Amino acid sequence: MLGLSGKARIFLHHTPVDMRKGFEGLSAIVEVVFTGELLSGAYFVFLNKPKNRMKVLYWDSDGLALWYKRLEKGSFRKPNNSQLLMDRRAFFMLLEGITPQHMQKRYKVG
Repeated sequence: MLGLSGKARIFLHHTPVDMRKGFEGLSAIVEVVFTGELLSGAYFVFLNKPKNRMKVLYWDSDGLALWYKRLEKGSFRKPNNSQLLMDRRAFFMLLEGITPQHMQKRYKVG
């Protein structure tokens, strides 16, 4: 399981990606879509067309790391909004298959 800090920036790539892509292929997509963010420590989430596989690419202080999850049943449900940046809570709900009808933030500090 990924351990993410509360300040982690998580970018969701909205178009399906071929899951045969590795470090080079995914980092090339990041450089085109999220220019200048590859080595920033942000997390980049990619889904395949049937949405049953997910890859997360991120810079881990000394190199790129890749996390891969394949569902045996069901599919990931992308958030309905078109935002590229996800918060930590929305990311973990995506991983767990939770589809909120309405997500309300109580407050924001800082």
